[in-house]
Amino acid sequence: MRLEPLYHATFTTPEAWNVTLQASGGSEGQSFLIAEGTVSGRVNARYRAANFPRRRVDGALVPDFRGVLETDDGATILFSWNGLATPTGSGMRRLAGSLTHLTDDERYAWLNDTVCALTGEVRPRPEGEGFEVILEVAELVWEPVARI
Repeated sequence: MRLEPLYHATFTTPEAWNVTLQASGGSEGQSFLIAEGTVSGRVNARYRAANFPRRRVDGALVPDFRGVLETDDGATILFSWNGLATPTGSGMRRLAGSLTHLTDDERYAWLNDTVCALTGEVRPRPEGEGFEVILEVAELVWEPVARI
């Protein structure tokens, strides 16, 4: 297998709601966030999504995204991604996950049979309001398994 770059995504979460449960063993939480941004690369589009992440007791987030890419050439591409966002000492979070797409537009139909890997960062915004998320999405290209 190999990874082929697919697109770069940048988005913010202008609206968010959070619930935190406290117990003797610590706290965990669930959130609902609206995400808006852009995508550039082999796909160029407007990025819109909803995220329903769980915050584990250890502080890691488990993102659960559903969304749409509205491409610059008029296609609609739905997507779903899940992953893990782990905290760093700097206030940033490291992101890693997997992503699939679905479209009825023939120009992008190849995405329907593609599994993607993603990596990225959740960065606090300089203005102090919310976060900026940066993703690198790559197509996971199947190759024959080598015999050992």
